Amino acid sequence: MGEIKTKAAFVAVIGRPSAGKSTLVNQLCGEKVAIVSPVPQTTRNAIRGIVNREQGQLVFIDTPGRHKSEKKFNKKLSGISKSAINDSDIVLYMLDASRPPGPEEAEIAALLAPHTERIVAAINKIDDSGASCGADCERAKEFLKQNLPALPEGRCYAISAKNNEGLEVLLEALYAMAPEGEPFYGEEIYTDQEVDFRIAEIIREQAINRLRQELPHALYVEVAEAGLSENAAGRQKLRVKAFIVVEQESQKGIVIGKGGAVIKAIRLGALAELDKIFDWEITLELQVKTKKRWKRDAGILRRITER
Repeated sequence: MGEIKTKAAFVAVIGRPSAGKSTLVNQLCGEKVAIVSPVPQTTRNAIRGIVNREQGQLVFIDTPGRHKSEKKFNKKLSGISKSAINDSDIVLYMLDASRPPGPEEAEIAALLAPHTERIVAAINKIDDSGASCGADCERAKEFLKQNLPALPEGRCYAISAKNNEGLEVLLEALYAMAPEGEPFYGEEIYTDQEVDFRIAEIIREQAINRLRQELPHALYVEVAEAGLSENAAGRQKLRVKAFIVVEQESQKGIVIGKGGAVIKAIRLGALAELDKIFDWEITLELQVKTKKRWKRDAGILRRITER
C-alpha cells in the first residue's frame, strides 16, 4: 500500500457582512473561535480557526465582511480580507441566500475573479425562512454563473452554517483541493489567538449584542491587565482588568446603563463565555473610558485589527 499523504492549507473565508462567516468557522472547529453578532462587520481581524482531521489540517481565516466605504476604518477592514485572499491556498467565498446579491456582492466577485482556480463557493442560510423573500439558492447560483463564469458548478455548495447542514460535504471538497503538506499547528490547537485578544473579543461581543441599536461600531475593548496566579485550592486564577472604549463622553452612560445595569450584564455575560473557553477561575473588572475619534487614529486601528 502507498503512503498516505496528509493535506495542509490556509483557507480564507470571504463574503459580505453578516454572510455567516464566523458562525461557519465556529461550527467547523467545534469551538468558539470567532465572536458572533447580528451586527454587520462584527469581525475586525483575520481570525484563525484550525480543523484537524485524518486527511490533514485546514486553517480557516475568518475575515471582516467586505463593505464598500471610503471611511478609514472600513478601508482598513477591507485590506485585511484582501491580504487573506492573497496569502491563502484556498478561498471559501460565502454568499447569503437570504439577501439579493447587489453591488457589494458584485464587487467581491470581481475581486475574486483572478483567483477562480482556488475558489469554493458556499451558499449559506438556505434554511432562512425569516428573510423577506425567503432563502433563494438559485438566485445565488445564477449570480455566480454571471459573475464568476469560470467557477465550476461542482465547486458550489448549499449550506446552513447555523444548523450544521452541508458542512461535511463542504469540508471534503476543501480537503480535496488542499495541497499535500505537514500541519502548521499541533493537533490540540483550534485557534492561535492570544489570551488577551480572546478576552477582549468576548467582552466586545457581549457589549455589541446589548448595544447594537445604540453604538455597536463606536467601541473597542482594551485589556489593561491579565495575570495568572493560583488560588488556595491550587487552581489557576486569571484576574482581568479591561476597558470598553467609546468615542464620546455621552456614550459612557449608555454603556454603563441605569444603576450600572448594562455594564454589569456585559461583565456577567463575558464571564459566562470565558468560563466555557478557559479552565481557570476568572475575575473581571470592567470600566468605560473615552478616546475621541479613535476610528481615525492609525495607531489604534493597527492595534485592534492586526493582532
